[in-house]
Amino acid sequence: MTNALTFAALADPTRREVFERLARGPLAVGDLAQGMPVSRPAVSQHLKILKQAGLVIDEAMGTRRIYRADRDGLAVLRAWLDGFRDNALDAYQAEIQRQMDERKNT
Repeated sequence: MTNALTFAALADPTRREVFERLARGPLAVGDLAQGMPVSRPAVSQHLKILKQAGLVIDEAMGTRRIYRADRDGLAVLRAWLDGFRDNALDAYQAEIQRQMDERKNT
């Protein structure tokens, strides 16, 4: 899944709220829609986009569909973010080494 699609999905505040609710535990569309400033059909559309972005999965339970945050989608996002941390740490280590080498040569 692409990072652009993931970030585009999370760029919308309503989708972020839906995703945050699902991160706390699985819910049906009706339960997700309760207390939200959008209609149940709108929540369904937001879920569709989150699902396309690989952030949400669903399964049938009787006549209802239960949605939950997709750990695999989160892993992709986390790995991308961790790359920034790793790059920053590598750059920091290289700078420290450069300064130590500079001190030895003076």
